Amino acid sequence: MRATNHLTTPNGGAMRNCSPFMDQNRRTMNHVNLIGKMASAPRYYELPNGRRVVQFILSTSEVYLDEKGKTKRKSNQHRIAAWGKWVQVLEELGNVGMELAVEGKLTSRFYERSGEKQFISEVEVNDLIIL
Repeated sequence: MRATNHLTTPNGGAMRNCSPFMDQNRRTMNHVNLIGKMASAPRYYELPNGRRVVQFILSTSEVYLDEKGKTKRKSNQHRIAAWGKWVQVLEELGNVGMELAVEGKLTSRFYERSGEKQFISEVEVNDLIIL
């Protein structure tokens, strides 16, 4: 039997390179997984429509070898936004230094501050696990 690079649909048809995170028509994906520490206190906002959002910074780090073979550590700061049930979870349990695993998607938007247009990219939480 030859190995194939596809899955089968429930009705028996083939779906090549199938993933629930991929757009089957365009073969694109927007999926982010991060594990790190909450580096800022969560900030809570209520929008005019009543929806609530919490924003915070998640710090991750990676270890790599430089050109001379020395071990280096690099930290990254990721802006995180969470909606719905995650607002309540983070109100009750969220604090600086907490280790989190975050799964979501990268979003970008514009907003206006002091009359100037600002651009922001952030990870919108789909799932969150307190480690």
